[in-house]
Amino acid sequence: MATLLPLALLFFALSPVVCRGSTIGVCYGRNADDLPTPDKVAQLVQLHNIKYVRIYDANIQVLKAFANTGVELMIGVANSDLLPFSQYQSNVDTWLKNNILPYYPATMITYITVGAEVTETTANVSAMLVPAMVNVLNALKKAGLHKRIKVSTTHSLGVMSRSFPPSAGAFNSKYAFFFKPLLEFLVENQSPFMVDIYPYYAYRDSASNVSLNYALFTSSQDVIDPNTGLVYTNMFDAQLDAIYFALMALNFKTLKIMVTETGWPSKGAAKETAATPDIAQTYNTNLIRHVINDTGTPAKPGEEIDVYLFSLFNENRKPGLESERNWGLFYPDQTSVYSLDWTGRGNVDVVTGANVTSSNGTWCVASSTASELDLQNALDWACGAGNVDCSAVQPSQPCYQPDTLVSHASYAFNSYYQMNGATDVACSFGGTGVKTTQDPSYDNCIYPTSGKTSSGSSSISSSSPTAAPSSMAHANRPMLVIEGLLLFIFFILKQSCIA
Repeated sequence: MATLLPLALLFFALSPVVCRGSTIGVCYGRNADDLPTPDKVAQLVQLHNIKYVRIYDANIQVLKAFANTGVELMIGVANSDLLPFSQYQSNVDTWLKNNILPYYPATMITYITVGAEVTETTANVSAMLVPAMVNVLNALKKAGLHKRIKVSTTHSLGVMSRSFPPSAGAFNSKYAFFFKPLLEFLVENQSPFMVDIYPYYAYRDSASNVSLNYALFTSSQDVIDPNTGLVYTNMFDAQLDAIYFALMALNFKTLKIMVTETGWPSKGAAKETAATPDIAQTYNTNLIRHVINDTGTPAKPGEEIDVYLFSLFNENRKPGLESERNWGLFYPDQTSVYSLDWTGRGNVDVVTGANVTSSNGTWCVASSTASELDLQNALDWACGAGNVDCSAVQPSQPCYQPDTLVSHASYAFNSYYQMNGATDVACSFGGTGVKTTQDPSYDNCIYPTSGKTSSGSSSISSSSPTAAPSSMAHANRPMLVIEGLLLFIFFILKQSCIA
């Protein structure tokens, strides 16, 4: 019977169950003159275990930097390129040949956005959008990549003529001339409808009608759609459902919606009182939790949705109000603007937005099972861009001995962890860091806590208890239980995917 377990595991691994669940990505805008190089950005993204990144062009240096990282890229065609892309197929073929094919599949490109929020531009480019998308698709077909790389375009909520109540959501009729062929293109090619959603603007521009708590997922008062009776507890869901209902009104019920931008600024002009680090942290943390838990929306409960946070960095060259330059999760020096739990499992104080988690009784050390390459990369980052003072692990210093990679990385990891709020994400290091409740300090090597600087580094030894001898009959019982549990999980997953 023991031989059935490997068979069950093999069956589970090879089965066509592909329920990925909702995902969180980040937008990597580069409208700034002080950003780190693309290769350092790729390291930062991997350090925080971010798997999905959107860029707004097909910059070759960025594509090279993300090669062999496992990060999926959404790349873009600028609005300024819509004219040549719509006029001649040869222009698109050349672009694909020079900008995509040399780097794929080492760089995992999964989406191409053709144009961005075209209805918001002063130039009349809307009529060029669908022809340009068709030409991009044709170029991908020639390369045999049309099933691996999806083509779409992004929209602002400005395409809506009505969004409240959500059930009355409707697209602006003045865009009908290109919207219908656009939606038909998306359905035919199984591409998502991409939209940028910003509850921040709804609150900022109409604070008398929209409560801050409603925008931040922290409202204790419900908003009820009078037409459907659906109950809304946050602005994000209401805006998303308005899109769902607008699509359903046009009989495009099967289109998947992807949120290609959302976020909250951490700094703003005098009148932008809600643009603070604490409030930005609250919005993004609660959003991640809402998405990762596959909560769905009132109209689509349990619906999976992919969301991209805007933006990776503050961008100092963006025009407009002060907030426009302060949407970043990281400063250009790669330090965090505020702590963010990417797993969706952390706790945030709903009043202040501060992390509830503290370092009380916890340290962060290097995992003894991590590869040397991953540990070295994480150590280099911590002592470099992470701004950790690693002098204590230098020769003749208190934490130099034992002179091992795990020991030195443990000290650096813990220092970064304590400096950055002692959150789960501050101890991730791409999966090479682990939290511990046992103080790893030793001799004169003291591990810091709560942001204090000290000297410390430790070699963490993991011991596994030796199992007591048991008969083969006893060993088979848990084997059968595990086998049955695996098969049960498999069928549950399969049914949930079908549903």
